[in-house]
Amino acid sequence: MGKSTFDTKALLAKMTLEEKVGQLIQLNAGFIGKSVAEITGPLQSFGFDNTMLPYVGSTLNFHGVEEMKAIQDKHMAEDRLHIPLVFMMDIIHGYRTIYPIPLARGASFDPDLVTECSKMAAKEGSAGGVQVTFTPMVDYVRDARWGRVMETCGEDPYLNGVMGAAQVRAFQGDDISDPDHMAACVKHFAAYGGAEAGRDYNTVEISERLLREYYFPAYKACIDAGVTMLMPSFNSLNGVPSIANEWLLQDVLKKEWKFDGVVISDYNAIGELKRHGITGDAKEAARMAFENGCDIDMMSVGYGNHLAELVREGTISEEKIDEAVLKVLELKKALGLFEDPYHGASEEKEKALCLCEEHREIARRAAEESAVLLKNNGILPLPKNVKKLALIGPFADNQEIRGSWGCNGKTEDCTSMYMGIRNLLPDAEITVCRGCSNYFDEIGEEEFEEAARIASEADAVILCLGEPQKYSGEGNSRADITLPGVQDALARKVIAANANTAVVLFNGRPLVLKELDAIAPAILDMWFPGTEGGNAAARLLFGDANPSGKVTMSFPKATGQCPIYYNHPSTGRPKRYPEDQHQPYASSYIGCGNLALYPFGHGLSYSNFVYESMELDRTSMTKGEKIAVTIRVRNDSDRAGKEVVQLYMHDLYASTVRPIQSLIGFKKVEIGAGETATVTFEVTEPMLRFYDAKCNFVSEAGEFTLSTGYADNLLFTQSFFLNE
Repeated sequence: MGKSTFDTKALLAKMTLEEKVGQLIQLNAGFIGKSVAEITGPLQSFGFDNTMLPYVGSTLNFHGVEEMKAIQDKHMAEDRLHIPLVFMMDIIHGYRTIYPIPLARGASFDPDLVTECSKMAAKEGSAGGVQVTFTPMVDYVRDARWGRVMETCGEDPYLNGVMGAAQVRAFQGDDISDPDHMAACVKHFAAYGGAEAGRDYNTVEISERLLREYYFPAYKACIDAGVTMLMPSFNSLNGVPSIANEWLLQDVLKKEWKFDGVVISDYNAIGELKRHGITGDAKEAARMAFENGCDIDMMSVGYGNHLAELVREGTISEEKIDEAVLKVLELKKALGLFEDPYHGASEEKEKALCLCEEHREIARRAAEESAVLLKNNGILPLPKNVKKLALIGPFADNQEIRGSWGCNGKTEDCTSMYMGIRNLLPDAEITVCRGCSNYFDEIGEEEFEEAARIASEADAVILCLGEPQKYSGEGNSRADITLPGVQDALARKVIAANANTAVVLFNGRPLVLKELDAIAPAILDMWFPGTEGGNAAARLLFGDANPSGKVTMSFPKATGQCPIYYNHPSTGRPKRYPEDQHQPYASSYIGCGNLALYPFGHGLSYSNFVYESMELDRTSMTKGEKIAVTIRVRNDSDRAGKEVVQLYMHDLYASTVRPIQSLIGFKKVEIGAGETATVTFEVTEPMLRFYDAKCNFVSEAGEFTLSTGYADNLLFTQSFFLNE
C-alpha cells in the first residue's frame, strides 16, 4: 500500500476533548457494533458512560471480516471526523488454520518455522479483519502449574527472545499497512510468568537483578525487533500492579529502553486496581494508569468515565492527552486505515486463505517439528504394514487438540489421531476404544477390561493420553500436574496387555510422567498441535516424519519440584550423591531427587546422532575478541534427521551466584544418513555479561566453560578465560 501521507496532527487539532479521550478507549465489538438502544442495558451494567460510545477508538472480540466491516461502516458513518476504528485480536497460534501452541513451537528450536507460521497467521487474520494482534507473549516461566506456560517458549530467556522477535518481524513485515501484515503487541510486561505458586494473576515478588537477568530480555528483544505495541501484565510486581508501576513503565520501558509505541492495558486491568487495593476509586485508577504511561484502556470504565474530567480539573494536562492520542492516530496511519479502513480485509480473501492446502501443510509441518520424542526403546517408528492396530485412550478419536486461544479455529477443523492414521493407512484394521476420561473423574473397571482386551488382540497399540484443552491456558492453573483422572491406571492395564504400545500425549504444559515413563516403551509428546495434529502424529508414529523437537520447559518427576528449571544457581550445599539417593544437609528432595525427568534440551530422534568433538580456536580472550566453537555431529544411522545443536556457558566464579549453565546459542541442522555436520558458534564478551549485585550489566574476568549436549547431559565441556 505504501506509506500514508495523512496529516494526523491536523486531525488532532480538530478534535474535542471527548473525541480525544475516545481514541484511548477500547471496548468489545458487542458494545460498539450495535445501536445505543441495543446496548444501553449492558453498558449501564458495565458502568460505562454511553455518551462516550461514539468516540471509541478501537475494538476487540469480533468474529470475522463480515462483522468487522459492518462495525467499521457504522462507525465511519456516525463519527464526525470519520476516524476509523482499529480492530485487535489475540492470534496466539493461528487465526483459522491453527498451528501448535507456543510452548510446542519453542520445542522446534526453529525461528524460521516460527516465522513461517506467523506470516501465515498474519495473512489469514488480516484478511479476516484483524489489524493488531496481541502477540507475542514472551513471559519467562519456571512453574508448570501456571496454565499460561502454553503461551510461552519456556524456561530460557534467550530462546524466548529469539522466538518472540521472530514473531514480531513476521507479523509486522516491513510495512504494517501491507494487507498481508498487521501490528504486533508484546505482552505481558512484566514477569507475569513469575506468579507465586504458579497461580494465574497472582502476585510476583522478584529482585531487580533477577528481573533483568531472566524476565526482561525477551520483552527487550521484541522492542528491539520493532514491536508496535506493548501490554502491561495483570499482576502486581514487587507490590505495585504493572499497569500503575512507575518504575516499570516510566523508568525502564520509556526512559531506559526508549519505547515510544502504544501501551495498552490488559482486559479491565485498570479497573482491577481497586481489587488490588491500590485505590478504591475508578477515577484515581484512571489517573494512575494514564500518568504511568498507559495509552489505551481496554474494557474498563476508567478513561471513558473520568479522563476528560481529570483534564478539566487540571489533574492531567490536555497536552499529555494529545501525546497519547497522537500515538494512536499514528498507529492508524501506519496501518493505512485512513485510506482503507478495512486494511485489505475481504470475505473472498478470508475464505481463500483460511484452511487452504498450503496453510494446512505449514501447520502439519509445524506440528511434526514441534513434537518431542521423550522416550523410545526401539518400537517407534511402527511398521506401516501392521495388520491389527488398537487406538486407545481419551484422545484416540478426539478433535479437541487446538489448545487454548484457538482464535477462529474450530474443533471440527482438526484431524484427530484416528483421522490422521486413517488418512495415512486407509486400509489398516483399526479398533478404537476411549478407555477412560481425560478429566478428574473416575471410570468403571469394565472399560479398562475392554481396553485391555482390545490391546491384547492387536499387533500394536497407540495409547493417546493427556489433559483437556481447558486445563491449560489463561486462568487454568493446576495444583497437581499428573495425568488427570485414571489415565495412569489405564496405561498400566493396556501396557500389561501389550508391550508393543506407544504413548502419544496431548498437553499444554509439562506433566508429571514418572509412573508412565517407568512402564511405557515409547512416549511421543504432541503438545496441543492444532488443525493438522492427527496427520502430523500419524506421520511421526509410522516414520514418514522424524521427530526433532526438544524440551523447552523441564518435566518434573513430581509436582512438588515446581518451580524447576535448568538454569538454576548452585547453592553452598549442592547435592553430590547420585540422583536416586537423598543427601542430608544438602539442597535436595527425599524421594525424587533434584533433576527433571525430561530436562530442557532433551528430545530423541529416529536417527542416531553422535557428538564427535567440540573445539575452541582459543582458550582466552579479551574484550573485542571472540572465540570460535566448532562442534562435529555425525548421523550414525540409515535415515536423515534434524538435530538441535545447543551451546551452554557457565561462569565459574563471579561476584554474584551464576546459573550452573545458560544457553547462549543453538542451531537446528539437517544431517543426512551417515553424514557429519560441522556447526560453528562465535562467543563474544557481551555474551558473558550479567547483572551484578548493584544491577550493573558487566562481565568479569575469570574462568568460563562452554558445553554442548542438553541441560542434564553435557557431552563435551571446554574451559576458557576472559582476561582483564
